[in-house]
Amino acid sequence: MSAEFRYIMPVEQTQWRIPASGEVAFTWDYDARSTELLQLYSKGKREQWDAETRIDWSLEVDPDDPMQMDESVLPLYGTELWNKLSERQRSDLRYHSQVFNLSQFLHGEQGALVCAARIVKDAPQLESKFYAATQVMDEARHVEAYRRLLKDKFRFAYPISKPLRTLLEQALSDPRWDFTYLGMQVLIEGLALVAFQRIRDYSRNPLCQAVNAYVMQDEARHVAFGRLALRAYYPQLTDAERREREEFVIEGSYHLRDRFNAPEMWEQLGYDLKDVLPVVDAAEGQVRFRKRLFSRIVPTVRDIGLWSEKVRRAYTELGGIRYENTDAQAMLDNDAKVAEDFDRRMRDGFGKA
Repeated sequence: MSAEFRYIMPVEQTQWRIPASGEVAFTWDYDARSTELLQLYSKGKREQWDAETRIDWSLEVDPDDPMQMDESVLPLYGTELWNKLSERQRSDLRYHSQVFNLSQFLHGEQGALVCAARIVKDAPQLESKFYAATQVMDEARHVEAYRRLLKDKFRFAYPISKPLRTLLEQALSDPRWDFTYLGMQVLIEGLALVAFQRIRDYSRNPLCQAVNAYVMQDEARHVAFGRLALRAYYPQLTDAERREREEFVIEGSYHLRDRFNAPEMWEQLGYDLKDVLPVVDAAEGQVRFRKRLFSRIVPTVRDIGLWSEKVRRAYTELGGIRYENTDAQAMLDNDAKVAEDFDRRMRDGFGKA
């Protein structure tokens, strides 16, 4: 069955077109200006993979609980409202929560696909165009993988959430090339790594684990790409130009935090938003998870030089300031190692009866 017939809302109501801005940047200077970016480009070429063959799609999932996550990760867990839910209501919340998050992964990857294509067009440096070309292929593969996971193993999908849609629109509509990097490579993909990691590390289903582990291997390179390109560019900006980027980062981070409110899901499940959202906001598990959301973003924002007192105050309020001294590259390197470990486990029959 085509994926378009599996949406909570008819696809005709969720189509989205935006006027994109920007310019085409050609460069006739073919000398290498960044050895680091060329090395990353070589790595991107070496680490291309086929979602059809690397992932064992024959692995089964529980039709009512595909990811098999501990119930403590559910948004209402530990609250008085959770204690009042029947087993059927808890099961429905578990399933819809998984579908909603996976749907946002799928939509975010299509956004990344478009953003990477724009970077090829807009980036002023040849090495950046080279690497972004490999990222276009990566993002197409991610859309393929999440689309297949939803289509084959889940019963339906949700449309794109408003916060994710807003941030993508801002990243694509601003004519300045580096805003696409900031919105996608730093913010959206930085948050995605945390959300993917949660499934990779805590799901008990090997198929869901593997899909996220392999996508994370690519995403680690993408975040590294954003760090390298922007770290070299931002020292050239005026104070006023830097403040504009900092405002964008702050606003975008609040959009990312709100992306997990999921009002569309709660309404679909029959909850009153004014009753349920305050409970979700205060739930211990959600508070803890939201703080972790910025574990990948904060060290990158600091590394590229957008670390004013105003930015620090924002991440203090968002609960992410604890990560300001985290070694971002060490986390990215570990993502690659974990994916390689999944390859070994799959060869050994991981997940097979």
